[in-house]
Amino acid sequence: MLIALTSILLVCFFSLMIFVGWRCKKHATDVNGFVLGGRNVGPWLTAFAFGTSYFSAVIFVGYAGQFGWNFGLASTWIGLGNAFIGSLLAWEILGRRTRIMTRHLDTKTMPDFFEKRFGSKGLKIAAAFIVFVFMVPYTASLYNGLSSLFNIVFDIPYWVVIAIMAVLTAIYVIFGGYMATAINDFIQGIIMLVGIVSVVLAVLAKNGGFSQAIAKLSASEVVMASGDKLNGGYASFFGPDPLQLLFVVLLTSLGTWGLPQMIGKFYSIKNEDSIKKGTIISTFFAIVVAGGCYFLGGFGRLFADSPAIKMKDGKVLFDSIIPAMLSELPAVIISIVIVLVLAASMSTLSSLVLTSSSTLTLDVIAPASKEEMSEKKKVGIMRLFIIFFVLISAVLAVLKDSLNITFIAQMMGVSWGAMAGAFLAPFLYGLYSKRVTKPAVAVSFFFAICMTIMQLLVSFKVLSFNPDTVIGYVFKSSINSGVVSMVGGLILVPIVSLITKKPDAAKVDAMFACYDQKVLTEVKMRERLEEK
Repeated sequence: MLIALTSILLVCFFSLMIFVGWRCKKHATDVNGFVLGGRNVGPWLTAFAFGTSYFSAVIFVGYAGQFGWNFGLASTWIGLGNAFIGSLLAWEILGRRTRIMTRHLDTKTMPDFFEKRFGSKGLKIAAAFIVFVFMVPYTASLYNGLSSLFNIVFDIPYWVVIAIMAVLTAIYVIFGGYMATAINDFIQGIIMLVGIVSVVLAVLAKNGGFSQAIAKLSASEVVMASGDKLNGGYASFFGPDPLQLLFVVLLTSLGTWGLPQMIGKFYSIKNEDSIKKGTIISTFFAIVVAGGCYFLGGFGRLFADSPAIKMKDGKVLFDSIIPAMLSELPAVIISIVIVLVLAASMSTLSSLVLTSSSTLTLDVIAPASKEEMSEKKKVGIMRLFIIFFVLISAVLAVLKDSLNITFIAQMMGVSWGAMAGAFLAPFLYGLYSKRVTKPAVAVSFFFAICMTIMQLLVSFKVLSFNPDTVIGYVFKSSINSGVVSMVGGLILVPIVSLITKKPDAAKVDAMFACYDQKVLTEVKMRERLEEK
């Protein structure tokens, strides 16, 4: 029953994804259409594309399991932070200005924005390099957790699951570009909404309802860093470690403001009215999906006795917590969740590979070409790079599983911190301030990369710091160092801008003039007739 139902749902899901890709190929004939959907994408598609790119299987399976185990019900704050900081404030603060200025400067990627906004090809090359280096391991991390979920239903090798997901994602992105991705994201987003609500209600019902589940969780014993024991810590308002919880909220929420695949959604939205609607839709989506994921993960301790979530040495397998919670649920719920996680992973993967391929093609390959490239050739090269990035991510995921290279599983946090730390401050200030200078942007890039390299050295045990010191706490995890990178950039960019040469006032004024233009709207035909 379970195998048959899941198989039917998966076949229907995959068929629909490919059909949408095929139907959208007419929108992907030139660079503008392939990368940005013609800059004419509505609020629903854009909002769902933003949300589904934000929340992948890493969030549902990995982060919800890990942070739910560590913080209990307080992990719900992470989901709410994602909704109100990562979605609502991101749309309010960045949405309109990003759309207007990127159209005015005719930029299609984030590195392209840095070149035209700050007049520096060097910044574009550096930004493209950062995207290329850190986007690949990010894509590889998207497959985390799929193995545990599929093992509930199918007895098939993990590499087969990876191959199917990678190939099907590549097909519809190659065919239809951004528009196919946006429409499929909308469909995948609906699946995610239904799936999250269903599984939360089912897990609570399995544990006797909300009140009974809370009572059980309150009985869990927390062992504090001091060695003291505390009952009820996993059901408390801020959990057993509020400071670490704050770092997680900041990285996963504020980080979206500097990620190219997220900011790119504002490039393509069609008008300001769509931004207002998209803000509401995106926030609602994030509340349900992110809030639901982390709320569900908060009950992970109720399944502490499950042998599936622990290794022989007693260590907890965080990627197995959510699958363990689902394993005893009705077949319909499990089938929906399997499709949900695939939808979440495929939507994020499609966004990442499209961003990577467009950045490498438009910001590196095309400028280096001796001859002017045609639109058709640029689109063709991007399609080839989509295949390349999907293949690399799949290979890394298989290696991680077969050789037990656990570090790949941690690379989402490292990649997120590196890109957000480098890009957040320069992009944000670049939209609002005329005073930001090229050296300030370069310093932000340099600081973030130095922080990332230090974190990698600590992770590989090349360097070590006393955990009781400030620097030891900063490099305790990629989450902490990523937050310091972002906050450091927000402090360094204005300081360096004040002590370095001002940019050309006339050029900057011309760029910011786009915000002063009046927007004219068409009068409806009936209104015109009434006036006559």
